[in-house]
Amino acid sequence: MAQVLTFRDALRATLMEEMDRNPAVVLLGEDIGVYQGTFRITADFLTRFGPKRVIDTPISELGFVGAAVGMAMLGLRPVVEVMTWNFSLLAADQILNNAAKLRYFSGGQVNVPLVIRGPNGAGVQLSAQHSQSLEALYAHFPGLWVVAPATPADARGLLLTALRGKDPVVFLENAALYGAKGEVPDGDAPIPFGQAEIMRRGHDVTIISYSRMVHLALTAAEQLAQTGIEAEVINLRTLRPLDRETLIRSVRRTHRAVVVQEQWRPFGAAAEIAAVIYEGAFDLLDAPVERVTGADVPMPYARNLELLALPHERDIVAAVQRTLYRQ
Repeated sequence: MAQVLTFRDALRATLMEEMDRNPAVVLLGEDIGVYQGTFRITADFLTRFGPKRVIDTPISELGFVGAAVGMAMLGLRPVVEVMTWNFSLLAADQILNNAAKLRYFSGGQVNVPLVIRGPNGAGVQLSAQHSQSLEALYAHFPGLWVVAPATPADARGLLLTALRGKDPVVFLENAALYGAKGEVPDGDAPIPFGQAEIMRRGHDVTIISYSRMVHLALTAAEQLAQTGIEAEVINLRTLRPLDRETLIRSVRRTHRAVVVQEQWRPFGAAAEIAAVIYEGAFDLLDAPVERVTGADVPMPYARNLELLALPHERDIVAAVQRTLYRQ
């Protein structure tokens, strides 16, 4: 059985159920208690669990992420909400030099079961400092899992896995998805990291994406189908680990690939994914791998320019047509 939930409610229900189940799970973040969270993920949590488990923090990402690392080392399971992943840059030392490396430094004696979650990617007129997609930065560092759910079902299943693991997880939510609805399976159904999902079957080209861009890819695939082009759409779900096998199997069938990301083009996740395809299926490609990305500029504030800086369905359609030499 399944129920229809918003992305927000899938996260909220999963967090609440896991806090009921495991008293070691505690929440930290700015405005998550009294204010109930900027995006209402933690609405009513303070009343239900109290201030020892729902901790309103000062405006100091370095401080409260560092505190959460220490809590995790001592046996708790902290979940840190960053108001936006842009603010996580203030805590980069704790995330990259401590959380990611402590199990390695300790020879496996110390685990850091820490989840850091919050909105990643472009907002709506939030300008350059609040609209960055930081997945490639965090996916570069060994010791971190990097998760980018696209659907409410992803949000629930991947969060369950994150909350029960023993390593730090960078959990990237796109704010534009919080109101998106979808079927969520009932019961306890964690989704393993590194397991991509084929959202649409096709034989002409493989479109690969994650997070909000999956929805653009699906829309583009439906538009392409009206012209006789059947695209396969893959939702990666996680960037570290990356499900290389599913990608390569698909491209071996379709012989063409388009990779879609919201972030800037240079040194992005799409470049790594394209390299994986070249390494695993080069001899079977009938066209170069195409990348659809955001514009290589700081995000403008003006809405018309912001829209120009983001990828759109038409960009995916055009990239697919290039792989088929129709443009």
